[in-house]
Amino acid sequence: MTRQPPAPKPDRTPPSLFPRFLAGRVGEALADTPVVLVSGPRQSGKTTLARQFSAGRTYLSLDDAPTLAAAREDPVGLIRTVDAAVIDEVQRAPNLLLAIKKAVDEDRRPGRFLLTGSANLMMLPNVADSLAGRVDNQILLPLAQSEMTPGGESCVDWLDQLFLHRIPFMASPVPISSSSGVLADRVLGGGYPESVARSSVRRRQAWARQYLNMLIQRDVRDLARLDKLAQLPRLLGMMAHVSGQLCNFTQLGGQIGLDHKTVEKYLSVFEQMYLLQRVPVWSGNGLSRLVKTPKLQFIDSGLLAALLEVSDISPIHHRAAFGKLLECFVFGELLKFCTWSEHRYALCFYRDKDQREVDFVLEDAMGSIVGIEVKAAATINPRDFSGLRHLAMLAPERFTCGLVLYDGDETLPMGPRLWAVPIATLWNGKFRKMPTTYPGASISRELLPVAGAVSASRLARLARLARQ
Repeated sequence: MTRQPPAPKPDRTPPSLFPRFLAGRVGEALADTPVVLVSGPRQSGKTTLARQFSAGRTYLSLDDAPTLAAAREDPVGLIRTVDAAVIDEVQRAPNLLLAIKKAVDEDRRPGRFLLTGSANLMMLPNVADSLAGRVDNQILLPLAQSEMTPGGESCVDWLDQLFLHRIPFMASPVPISSSSGVLADRVLGGGYPESVARSSVRRRQAWARQYLNMLIQRDVRDLARLDKLAQLPRLLGMMAHVSGQLCNFTQLGGQIGLDHKTVEKYLSVFEQMYLLQRVPVWSGNGLSRLVKTPKLQFIDSGLLAALLEVSDISPIHHRAAFGKLLECFVFGELLKFCTWSEHRYALCFYRDKDQREVDFVLEDAMGSIVGIEVKAAATINPRDFSGLRHLAMLAPERFTCGLVLYDGDETLPMGPRLWAVPIATLWNGKFRKMPTTYPGASISRELLPVAGAVSASRLARLARLARQ
């Protein structure tokens, strides 16, 4: 019996040494744009990335008290002292951006200012207006699994490959006996560099709790004047419990004595800090019977696990929560791919009033779509593809492919343009051209029963077809 290599695990390389796939995009922007803004959550690696481009630029950190005071008291004077600069945590002194605008209007050399911000400054109207046409905004999220895995650079264009009709397969085999444990470790660990550097889930979650407390106690005050800061930890905890569900501000606020407008205001602050995001419904250009309400998703599964107090998926009640965590995990990975992919993609979900749903729908600029379902199991059931089949029927000309990401190790054809794909291909993948002809009728009748999981023999036959 051939011995399989061990499953790839997150590398324990010091966080500062992990490659960042966004670096190429930042370098390109500095070559032709006067101001480049790298925004993202605190401790996602922005400072480390910015220091790679600090040669020939003065480095200023607004986490330094004297520098912050100068930026707030005399922003124009501070900018006059530098010819080109890296300015870290610029959201702490928003008025500095007006001084940068003035300097850039006088000298529009590309690459003069590289800014980092731990908030989505482009959501602030005054900021967006002052830097319009002068800034290239790049978003650096926590580490992707492909950035933490040796050889993961083969997955850098994972989304682009799907829209080129190329399907991911495992780059190296993973023993079934170890795949579930590896996946759980990745999901519970998340992607923050300081978190993944810690050796146990307990230590990672201790860091996550301190991190969230720091954001609420300090960064929220920098971004907005909120009346009831004491309610923020409770509200964030409640949002964790409805992650992956439709937003209901009235219901959330009613449990802690806040009206829906206040809840929406607080949610906007959490979004600015890149903790979570409202995912819009894919509309399909006027399709009827769609729900209008966006879905709430946390960006990092490690932070979500800490908020839900899930440190081990062995207990039954924690296994039930794992589906929520896994969906969050996949959402974060897809979002990271979107930040550096060659093309731009809208990340949405589909749900209609008949409760038919697809976890994620990606759409490119030409209107082509890819549907993705997430399943926290190693077995495949044909009913797992019901939402994707409905989506393909609604938009047959635009539907590129539909994937069910599952905790197995084989990529399997499950019908015309429908595939079961291992979740691990997000960081351990290679790609093959999707067949232009497909024996869908015979596979549907012979191999895919109407109900029940696909048997081992049928899986083997499907795997042989996929590898041909």
